[in-house]
Amino acid sequence: MAESNFVDYVKICCRSGKGGRGSAHMHRAKYMPHGGPDGGDGGRGGHVYLRGNHNYWTLLHLRYERHVFAGHGGNGGKSRSTGCDGEDRYIDVPCGTVVYNAETGEYICDVSEDGQLVMLLKGGRGGLGNWNFRTATNQAPRYAQPGEPMRELTVIMELKLLADVGLVGFPNAGKSTLLSALSSARPKIAGYPFTTMEPSLGIVSYRDGQSFVMADIPGIIEGAAEGRGLGLRFLRHIERNSLLLFMVPGDTDDIRKEYEILLNEVGKFNPELLEKQRVLAVTKNDLLDDELQQMLSEDLPDDLPVVFISAVAQKGLSELKDVLWAALNSESNKLHAITQQETIVHRNKDLSMLQQELEDMGEDEEIEFLDEEEMDIEDIEELDDFEYEEE
Repeated sequence: MAESNFVDYVKICCRSGKGGRGSAHMHRAKYMPHGGPDGGDGGRGGHVYLRGNHNYWTLLHLRYERHVFAGHGGNGGKSRSTGCDGEDRYIDVPCGTVVYNAETGEYICDVSEDGQLVMLLKGGRGGLGNWNFRTATNQAPRYAQPGEPMRELTVIMELKLLADVGLVGFPNAGKSTLLSALSSARPKIAGYPFTTMEPSLGIVSYRDGQSFVMADIPGIIEGAAEGRGLGLRFLRHIERNSLLLFMVPGDTDDIRKEYEILLNEVGKFNPELLEKQRVLAVTKNDLLDDELQQMLSEDLPDDLPVVFISAVAQKGLSELKDVLWAALNSESNKLHAITQQETIVHRNKDLSMLQQELEDMGEDEEIEFLDEEEMDIEDIEELDDFEYEEE
């Protein structure tokens, strides 16, 4: 089976640059035997930034770039010359990326807007040259300050899709069929469970040139919150959706019971998802006559809008879009979106489950940092500046 291009989970190693050392140079000029100190400061090490980029949809570009190293700061020179600053490194990630510490599982940051910059690792400060240590009683200091060391961090990046409507349902509920009927997306459609193995996004056109984004995730089953099926891996993609569209086939034995099972699994995964607006769509309406549809309507939940649709027969799709658009633009939904953006709380990863999660995602391989020597002869620009210890 060919490897999918949809990558929503990667582990990479990042390292900032070390600060350059200060110079202990003494000024030398003709007819000036005691010129005094003129050693410059070292440059700072490069920072490592995360940058939101709306042109990226997955983390595929980071799968084969396991190490991100910033440049080191330059050493100070004579004539109070300051060393150059290390080159900063920018990691472009799609909007909706959440970053965790791979060793402790601690939440680090969330990149949710295009152009948003987050400093992941700060470069080391450059050391001070001997010019800064001159005093009235010590007019010729022959020492300088070393630069701060580099910082290393292994991080886990998770992508959570940003969409307006998220489709939630059991396998073979017609989610992919609905997405293909309402948008130009062409997800794989077949008559067996778990046809959809990765999330899909589609732009649904509405009246007057308006539109909204719909996300289709693999079907979830009872026990998905405990790791059964594929639901646990992809349920995080509906955490940022403004509205959840629950889809239950009309030919099931008990529509209300299946809806409650789906709602229970979503609540177990993240209780905050229960606060989102919900709409129930009874699919495969072409298999139901008017009398059966009327009978089923009497036993459906009455705390949310219910729409009977058939994506194959193109029945009820206009009504569904009207209901979704009205729910998305309701005052309560706008207020919830604003308060959620201000009060969103990210949970740290459970350390007891972290190793198993890495194995499931294929990211359990240890990534080692490249070792560097503490000091190399090439880093010493002037041997006159180097202070040897006296025995």
